Amino acid sequence: MKTNAARLLDRLGAAYELRDYEVGDDHLDAETVAGRIGMPPEQVFKTLVASGARNGVCLAVIPGSAQLHLKNLAKLAGESKIDLVPLKDVQALTGYVRGGVTALACKKDYPVFIDETVDLYDRIAVSAGVRGTQIVLSPADYLKATNATPGDIAR
Repeated sequence: MKTNAARLLDRLGAAYELRDYEVGDDHLDAETVAGRIGMPPEQVFKTLVASGARNGVCLAVIPGSAQLHLKNLAKLAGESKIDLVPLKDVQALTGYVRGGVTALACKKDYPVFIDETVDLYDRIAVSAGVRGTQIVLSPADYLKATNATPGDIAR
């Protein structure tokens, strides 16, 4: 099934692979997804939605095996303080449900910040915009498609 994220990559001429996996409400974490698509958790990046007082909503993309470092994200985003957006607000802001959030073809063109470890890999996986499907692509194509700013935002 083609998603909006896949269609965006098609328009950009980016090479990618869609990988489907079995999904259940109790197994949406990136480490579980990594096991189901046969990739290490550090190469399966999860997208978190955050917001600061100055610049508003942004997306933070970090390895599935890591946690978001809010202070570092705030600094990179030009905020004095930044917090994760409550889960109940994520779909209205992004157009995506928990377990399917992606910076590719998001509802609005939010700033995207990605952990600098993305450069360590030839291929990464990110959500295709629906639960049960990941997009595997090169970090360069992901950065081009999202205009993401790399930085030290994971620990």
